[in-house]
Amino acid sequence: MRYYCKNIGLNIEIQDKLLNELYAVGLNHYPKEYGGLLIGKYSDDFKTCIIETTVQPVKYKSSRYSFERGKAGLKGKLKEFYNSEPRLIYVGEWHTHPDGLLIPSSNDKSAMEEIEDHREVNITSPLLLIIGLSNENYHAGFYVQHNKVMYKYEKQN
Repeated sequence: MRYYCKNIGLNIEIQDKLLNELYAVGLNHYPKEYGGLLIGKYSDDFKTCIIETTVQPVKYKSSRYSFERGKAGLKGKLKEFYNSEPRLIYVGEWHTHPDGLLIPSSNDKSAMEEIEDHREVNITSPLLLIIGLSNENYHAGFYVQHNKVMYKYEKQN
């Protein structure tokens, strides 16, 4: 699956298989929100982010309308990906909106602003994947936090 953000000319590539896995993980926590980290790499020209996998948190707080990911154990896991071949890095966050819209909440926007400004995060444009899910299906919405503005990606055919 390929997504494009025309505002800033960036692409995302993600396998349908991975999106289906995230839907299944989210469904296991339904009707509460759930999420984790997106792990991937960038193309040589840095115009395409290829999402390869995800990391789920060890600790988190979750309710029907919120998800707060804990940090326990994530630094070591990210270091493993960084030292792997091919080198993979943290590229953003994902979480579900059970029976909800693919629109970032004010909490989502604040969290992405914090990530963009965080000194230890080595990317300038973190991604946000929101999965709106129900028992029957899901929809995926991608966003990018870039220069203090959040932009939406469009699905390409």
